[in-house]
Amino acid sequence: MGLSPLAEPFARRMTELHDWQPRPDWVRNFSDLIQAIQVVLYLTTRPGEAIALHTPNYPPILKSITMMGRRAIFSPMEWTGDDWGFDPARLEQDVAKAGCRTLIIVNPHNPTGHVYTTAELQALADIAVRNDMLVVADEIFAELAYSPHRHVPLASLGPDIADRTVTLTSATKAFNMAGLRCAVAHVGSARLREALDACPPDLFGVLDVLGVEATRAAWEKGGTWLAALMDHLGENRDLIADTLAAWAPAIGYHPPQATYLAWLDCRRLEMAMEPAAFFKEKAKVALSSGENYGPGGAGFARLNFATSAAILGEILNTMADAVDGAQ
Repeated sequence: MGLSPLAEPFARRMTELHDWQPRPDWVRNFSDLIQAIQVVLYLTTRPGEAIALHTPNYPPILKSITMMGRRAIFSPMEWTGDDWGFDPARLEQDVAKAGCRTLIIVNPHNPTGHVYTTAELQALADIAVRNDMLVVADEIFAELAYSPHRHVPLASLGPDIADRTVTLTSATKAFNMAGLRCAVAHVGSARLREALDACPPDLFGVLDVLGVEATRAAWEKGGTWLAALMDHLGENRDLIADTLAAWAPAIGYHPPQATYLAWLDCRRLEMAMEPAAFFKEKAKVALSSGENYGPGGAGFARLNFATSAAILGEILNTMADAVDGAQ
């Protein structure tokens, strides 16, 4: 596949934002993160093998595992009273029992918006090293963490975990240009780099030249715009909290530590309909169904709040009216 034209810009970006010095010669090209995950699983696993990941999780990742005939080992993300978390001991027990050699981590987490702490990442790194696992780290939302939360790249924890981690990222979420089809992977595994480089250069698609230039421009010149975006998203995040607390307190909402996604707990509403279906029918608001996010998603719905405050306010008001009308 060859070195990425974004190798050097990626390395500079990671150093600037996260104080991590990745190796440019380990960077490879992909058109998007899901494609990258599928390619990595195709080259490193076989049908029937186990893949560990936290749930709920991004539906295209779950779908990729299922369609490729791999087995998912679920590590539940659960609300602990003040934050989302998981049980490392349970995860390692399940990994060892299944003979699992691959872990997928989405950090910041989609859909909960949880930003993994250094302690949590170290626990995952230790599990991966002890069980000789390849780790696929989807870090596409890294630049959308709200202060004081800080994204820490998993591969930055040290050479032992860096050598077995595929760090995936793209400018597409933070800068809203997913249609330009451009992503990069920092491939720590020498064996995987060799497998990728042995493939014909166009086998998995090629980067879009506009995507490359847009990514370069975003990373090198988009700082002021991104800061303004984060201020706006932060205000929207608070607007959701204030509106739901005042008009629909039965909907559980924990403001995300990152992303522009609200993971709404609708279980207390005790509706006969699935929450996303209810709000689509009664409020004409299209949310993502929590059931599509795997175990732990039932009773939830995901709201994308990357819009204007006026539109978001209208969305929330119609949702609150729908809830009030159903009671």
